[in-house]
Parts: sequence; structure tokens; C-alpha cells
Amino acid sequence: MAKSFKASLIVALTVVPALAGKLKTQHSVGLLHPIETLLKKSYLWLIKYLLRWPLVIIILFSAGLWFSLPTFLSGKSLFLPDLDDGRVRVMVTAEPGIALAEMDHSVMQIENLLQTQPEVVSVFTQMGGFIFGRSQYEISHRSSLMVQLVPLTQRPISTQNWVKKMNKALKILKLVGIQIRMRPAGIRGIRLGRSDEEFSLRIQGHDLTTLTQLANQVLEQLADVPGLQNLKHSAEEIRQEFAIIVDRQRAEAFGFSVEDIGRDLNTLMNGRIVTDFIDGDESIDVRLRLAYSQLQNPHDLQSVLLYNSEHQAVRLDDIATIQWIPVPAEIIRDQQQRIIELSGNVNTDTSLLAIMAMVEQRLTEIELPQGYSLYEGGGAKALQESQQLTQALLILAIFLVFVVMAVQYESLRNPLVILISIPFVTIGVAIGMRWLEMPLSMPVWLGLIMLSGMVVNNAIVLVETIELQRSAGLGVQAAIIKAGELRLRPILMTTLTTVMGLLPLALSWGEGAKMLQPLAVTIVFGLSFSLLVSLLLVPACYKLMVRG
Repeated sequence: MAKSFKASLIVALTVVPALAGKLKTQHSVGLLHPIETLLKKSYLWLIKYLLRWPLVIIILFSAGLWFSLPTFLSGKSLFLPDLDDGRVRVMVTAEPGIALAEMDHSVMQIENLLQTQPEVVSVFTQMGGFIFGRSQYEISHRSSLMVQLVPLTQRPISTQNWVKKMNKALKILKLVGIQIRMRPAGIRGIRLGRSDEEFSLRIQGHDLTTLTQLANQVLEQLADVPGLQNLKHSAEEIRQEFAIIVDRQRAEAFGFSVEDIGRDLNTLMNGRIVTDFIDGDESIDVRLRLAYSQLQNPHDLQSVLLYNSEHQAVRLDDIATIQWIPVPAEIIRDQQQRIIELSGNVNTDTSLLAIMAMVEQRLTEIELPQGYSLYEGGGAKALQESQQLTQALLILAIFLVFVVMAVQYESLRNPLVILISIPFVTIGVAIGMRWLEMPLSMPVWLGLIMLSGMVVNNAIVLVETIELQRSAGLGVQAAIIKAGELRLRPILMTTLTTVMGLLPLALSWGEGAKMLQPLAVTIVFGLSFSLLVSLLLVPACYKLMVRG
């Protein structure tokens, strides 16, 4: 964008004057001349009347700015706008150890129901595992389906509402032991956390049992938070693990340590290379272990004999307990510390930051043991960091605009008058966001940064013309009125051409336009409202500051 402005500056200083010198001046009355004359007369009457009370104008605009602030401070916030591309992800989870054929039967019922829906184009099913990047994971109790709906223009329902409808329809199948989670798929290539869900909390600690208990307490506290859906934690999915629990006192009495028992069991089950056999030029490892026939099932380990340093034999079940124990199917770590992650989806009608505020209030009732911590690890953190960054960039952009104008004018009065137009254009942006029910997102912040450099153009033109009229001998009020009369048409032309150029994007015409629509809406409504700011507020501020 900066390069395009540089190019337009070069064209304006070279090509435009050359072409203008070749064109003949024609004084003809156009079709819009009556409208232009009416606008100019109306504006001159209005500005003459309002300049009697410049302080009233400033108070009215300040009131509008005050009422627009909640849109940016407490309104719904998103990292990126939701794209309704018709992709829906369905995650199917069963009890660990389920037969693949049984899982296939359940998933086929879900797939058949989805394919009967008139909005569905295709269903892609991954059975018995999932694909992450270039890796494939074979897990019999996990499956997923990717549903593609027809384009939004060809269906009467949004993807979010279709998901709500199908969540109710899937309950008719009554699949016992099957957990189904359905949600609109996110934007490809963008992940704000470890999982695809927008909401994420992490509990950090060293003991998995304590972490699981804390995670269950948090889920109970958040179960009725409005706007949160499909809440789960990573320790919900468990598997059975064959554990050998050593009785340390009995083991030491027989002359064994836990390390000795582990080493001997590893040798018996996996084997240990004790020597090699040379066959010509080939070396063959000789591995010592129990015969496979002696370890047909895990309970065969109970009668295994272990020998201590004095070559005394002891059965394993005399010094250890062998049993199946439930353990989390996956152990997650963050910064090399064990964590359990709680995740869920956020309703499109609810702000993520508002939900996090309610969550923090609920979590104050949970007391964490020493050495355990709970923190946010998903989209809310990325959203807060991005907003802080864009706010800093916005302040920097305004500061640079002020520095450039201060150097040009060699004073602070006129730059301050011109800069006043920047914060007040947010009134127009707030009107557009509320009218279109648009949440605050990153494209909106980018639009505000662009507006900070665009809206000052009209104010600069007006203030510069006022200064020229005052240099010609006119008084302050007469110079303001004359400058408004001379610059009304150029201000209208430059603003309307920019607004009309961005109008197709603001109307969200075409596939994928939803991503840039907030940026276009911000500029269109902000620039449109800047007409009032430039033509009414700037003259009032100029008169007050010059009088001061």
C-alpha cells in the first residue's frame, strides 16, 4: 500500500499537471450541478450557524465517541472473522479397546445420516485413527469425518446452524459408548493453540491423578457457562495399562531393588544380547530371554523366577503386585511440564474474551494445591496479544502522522487540530459494526490503522486552506467559511471515490470476501463519518484553538 501511495504521488506531481496543461477548460453545467449547489448552500448555512457555538459541536461529537467506546472495549471479539465455507468436522470417540469392526459400524451409521442431508456435498471418513500433518496414527477407538456443504448461496442455513440441527439429529441414533463432537472446521493453516478449539485451559503439575481430579472440578464449574460447548479434558480418554507395583520392603528383604527387578524383567521379556555367533563373515547376535511359550499372557509373569545377588530364586508375585490400572491415553507436556488441557468450542454469538472473564470468575472457587497452576493456552491468549500489538501499532501510526505534520507546520496548533479527526472517526466505525452486527477482529484493527493515515487528508486540506485565507486578510470565522466553500467539493470527491471503491468488498461479494469484509466496512464507515468530522468538528476546534 505504501508503494502504491508513492506511485500516486509521483503521478500527481508529474503526469497530472502535464495532461491538465493539454486539456481545454470547459465551463459546462453537469447533471449533478444542482445537487452540488444545494449541498454547498446547505453546508455554508450550517457552518455559519454552528460556528457560533463551537464548544457545543465538540461536546456532541465527544458524546458520540463516549457511546461508541463499548463497541471496542466490551463487544464481541474474534481473532479472525468466521468463514462460512461449509466445512464441518465430526470427531467420533469410543471406549479404548473397542473392536475396529464395531467402531466401523457406528461410524457408518453417522456417515449414512449425514449423506442423507440435502446440504451435504461429500463426506470424507478417517476410520480407526487420524492424520496429523504427514503422520498417520492408528487408534481403533478414534475416527473423524469431514463434511463439505454446498456453497452458502445455495443453502438456506449457515454452517453453525446446520451443526446445531445435526447435533440434535445424531441423538436419534442412540450410539451407546460413542461420543460425537461436531463443529465448523477452522481456517486452514491457522491454529491458535494445541487443539483446533477456540477455548483452552491448561492445568500444570506433576501428579496425573491430582491433575485429573482438578480437571474434573474445573469441568463441573464450567458446565453451565453460556456460550461454551463440547467441553472436555485430555485425561478423559483412558486406557488400561499392565502395571507391576513393587513392594519395596519385601523386595529389599529378599535382596532386590526396584532397578534390579526392572532390569531382570526387561531381559526376560525383551531379551539381552549376551554374545554373538560367528558364521563365516556374518556375526549373529545371541539374545537371552524367556521362550515365547512361557509368556502367553500377562499373568504368566506372576510365576517368573528372579535371582538376587546370592543366586536365590524368588517368584515375582512374592515381591510385587501385578494388575491392570487405568491411565490417561496421552500425557501432554508444555514447557517440559505435565499438563491436562481442557478445551471446548465457543458459540458464534458469544465473545471469547467475555467467556474468559466468566471462566476466571468461576475458577476463583477452586483451590489449587501447591506446585499446580492453571492458565489459558488457546485463542484468548493469541487474541489478547494480537490486540495489544495492533493497538501499539495504531498509536505509533498516529504519532508518526503527528511528527510529519509538526515538522511541516513548525508548530503544534494545526497538527493537533488535524489529529482530532482520528479518534472521532471511530464513531462511524462503531455505527457500521453495530448495524451489521460485526464483531471486533484483527481486520477491524488493521482498518483503524489505515484510517489513521487516511482521514487526516481532508483535515489537512481544510486547515491549509483556512491558513491561506487568513494570510489573505480574512478573519478567523470568515476564513473558515470561505475554506469550507472552496474545499467542500474536493473533500466530497476524494472521500466518495474511496468509499465507492471499497463498497463491493464491504458488501462481501464473492467467495472468501468475509475475511476482508471487516476491513472494508471499517474504512467505508470511518471515511464516511470523517466527512462530518472534517467539515464540522475540525473548523470548530480550529476556531477554539485560535481564539485561545
